[in-house]
Amino acid sequence: MEQVRAAVMVGPGQIEIEEFPLPDPESGAVVMRVSLSGICGTDKHTFRGEVSQYAGTEHAREISYPVICGHENVGIVASVGGSVLDSAGRPVRVGDRIVPGANIACGRCYFCRNGFRYYLCERLEDYGNSLSCARAPHLFGGWADYMYLLPGTRIFTVPDDVPDDVAVLTEVMAVTHGLDSAASTLRAAGGPGFAQSVTVIGVGPLGLCHLIKARVLGASEVIAIDRLPGRLGFAAAFGATLTMDAGTSTFEERRQAVFDQTGGRGADVVVDCTGVSATFPEALRLVRPGGVVVEAGAFVDVGTVTVNPAADLCTRDVTVIGVGGERAEDYPASLAMMSAHAGRIPFDRVVTHRCRIEDAAGAIELSQKPEAMKVVIDPGLEAG
Repeated sequence: MEQVRAAVMVGPGQIEIEEFPLPDPESGAVVMRVSLSGICGTDKHTFRGEVSQYAGTEHAREISYPVICGHENVGIVASVGGSVLDSAGRPVRVGDRIVPGANIACGRCYFCRNGFRYYLCERLEDYGNSLSCARAPHLFGGWADYMYLLPGTRIFTVPDDVPDDVAVLTEVMAVTHGLDSAASTLRAAGGPGFAQSVTVIGVGPLGLCHLIKARVLGASEVIAIDRLPGRLGFAAAFGATLTMDAGTSTFEERRQAVFDQTGGRGADVVVDCTGVSATFPEALRLVRPGGVVVEAGAFVDVGTVTVNPAADLCTRDVTVIGVGGERAEDYPASLAMMSAHAGRIPFDRVVTHRCRIEDAAGAIELSQKPEAMKVVIDPGLEAG
């Protein structure tokens, strides 16, 4: 039986290269040959041993090792177990280029039966997270030659004009749906069709995708805040009208700059994509009265902060939108958006580094350096 490689996270800070048998798919399952698999902030948390996820929900959990990380994936269908349909109702065939959904919802709990976002499912399973590779057939993450997609996995066919190094951003771009919700909130409150000003705190890959989406939706002022000058350079290249280094400025200086840039009001929308809790109070104090704060970077529980319900929320009529993941319907919308704007937005520049499976540990370290934006695992990359 053919053996395939995988980078297995066996514990905090420990990755080993192991081999597993290439499985035959059960009925309704798909085996995908991985083309690219992104390194996400969640993977960095897992590598550091920060494994408390979905705090406050019915499926709050501690991630168990060993795990094959990688939930931002694009690949080629290698085999199909019986009849499987993609998100558009088309049969999935060997050779199709696909992006698989990162999560599997049960379809039976209260949240599934009533049309809630599928990451609220009470029995949610996540590729690269909750699905341990101790469970056969093991290949439940993208940092491997092949990936096993269980029955019920949402499958999205990639348009021909979206290359792999753009398609691998689909899951990340799908998480930006908080901006769509913010637009609806602002319209309901009597504001403009979309925010005229958006501030993004933390412009790693997720923050950069929010910045790009804000420009696509029509924001004229997009302000980027980060501690890494290299990331601020990326933000400027993708249309940020003001960038601020949080490592060399005080909160008061940043607040004054945001208010100066927005006519003294504060930003219409502030998006916090840092993945740490300490920046949430700053987000609340950078938004204008009647504005919206989107908290999209806090998937892993990294602690609490102090918020004043009166001064930070009620008297200023601030709306907070918590985003715990992407929505299934946002995958095809994100693929279509990246296809439609490919000539205007250099999506292919977001992926800055490709690394071999054998170099997964180094790839995680690289992804946290100033010169990196999106780092991906490329199973087909040769040594050298």
